[in-house]
Amino acid sequence: MILLLFFILSFLFCGLILLFRNKAVTRILVISYAFIHVALTIYGYININKTELAYFTFTSTGVLLLAVLSVLVIPVIYHGFIYASRDEIKRYNIYHAALVALITFMSGAYLANGMTVLWIFVEATTLAVAALIYHDRTDTALEATWKYVFICSVGISLAYLGILFLGFIYGRGDAASLSFSSLENILKEANPMYLKIAFVFVVIGFSTKMGLFPMHTVTIDAHSVAPPPISALISTTLMNVGFLAIFRVYTLFSSSSIFSFMNSVLILSGVLSLLMAAGYMLKAKHLKRMLAYSSLENMGLVAIALGVGGDGWYAAFFLIVLHSFAKSSLFFQMGQLSRVLHTFRLDETGRYMQLYPAGAMVLLTGMVCVLAIPPSGLFISEVMIFKGMVMNDQWLVLVISVILLCFVVYAMSTRVMHIIFSEPRNNPVQSSQESVRSIETLSQFLLLGTVIILCFYQPHFLTDLINQSISVLLK
Repeated sequence: MILLLFFILSFLFCGLILLFRNKAVTRILVISYAFIHVALTIYGYININKTELAYFTFTSTGVLLLAVLSVLVIPVIYHGFIYASRDEIKRYNIYHAALVALITFMSGAYLANGMTVLWIFVEATTLAVAALIYHDRTDTALEATWKYVFICSVGISLAYLGILFLGFIYGRGDAASLSFSSLENILKEANPMYLKIAFVFVVIGFSTKMGLFPMHTVTIDAHSVAPPPISALISTTLMNVGFLAIFRVYTLFSSSSIFSFMNSVLILSGVLSLLMAAGYMLKAKHLKRMLAYSSLENMGLVAIALGVGGDGWYAAFFLIVLHSFAKSSLFFQMGQLSRVLHTFRLDETGRYMQLYPAGAMVLLTGMVCVLAIPPSGLFISEVMIFKGMVMNDQWLVLVISVILLCFVVYAMSTRVMHIIFSEPRNNPVQSSQESVRSIETLSQFLLLGTVIILCFYQPHFLTDLINQSISVLLK
């Protein structure tokens, strides 16, 4: 049982990291864990649709998102070593133990084959993220941590209500099962009202993780204080957990009578997410909050893509993958920017190209990629989404989305250009007191280069996993 071995080693490594008060031992354990995670992903890809421990299945969707996480694990660990290098040993070890736990919980959520197990792992990610948000031990970090725990707990509770309505479909004898396969067999006989209520609660509840409207506020404050490598995970792979939870229920109900209702809910949530992102990005003065609102915009597009259907289904997964690579690279760069400029405040930044050219090029390239400007692979995703809107006569959604995206492009591009080329509006930029090596940007250029390459060429294993993930919807 490879998956059981993975869970055992993960929690064993967490315990050893907390037990041994030595940074070198911690680094060895965390790096070893990264290779174990990559090995799990390879094993999952080789054994697609294999079930282990009864509650976990290596589905194509789960393996795809697991692969994205494996790609990001190594740079997250690398930049985490740099960020926490000056911490005392206790805080250093708590950070890395919580990081290993978070990655493990996300992996379990990706592979869960039932609503109950999925819910448990999603809730577990909240606890791990809370420990990481509070890493710097400031009053602001404490406030953001409590907000995150409270709002996520409320959201997960709402998701649990949705799960309870799914339980009403069963008779009393097997209500506790709630596996996706067993639910699929009886959905056609279910009361549509229960299904509608369940889906609405699931969308609202898991939007705390996906970062969708109306629970999008939970991640914004967290981004302001979380270490940049953790922000990279919150804004990508953790959002993918929320997407997966919603997508599981969406595919489950796709053959039922509420299919059009679900599409309407997703489109409405997506458009409102775009509206919130565009409005707040025009006012954003904190760089990490700006990136957080950019993630809200991308998740809004993903929700719209699912609701539109057709080419939108493929585009949703393609966008999820590319956004994970592009946005994580920008958050990694935020960690380096803060070491050079000593601030995340927009009005206190400027002349970044002069102070740190490699970092400025990452910001410029990352902006192009995130805003879906060719040759970014996200351009292909957005074109497919717009095509899906046209094919399904969603003209009003198309017009509104394009207008809101124009505001997003304006807001982000003007801010990035100011950081790179303009003089600071307030306090003058200080010279860096801490050397930032250009080699630290290598991981970011590799991730952004992948986003650009995928605009022109998508490997077969990627397209196969996406096509298998949406094959149920195409029937």
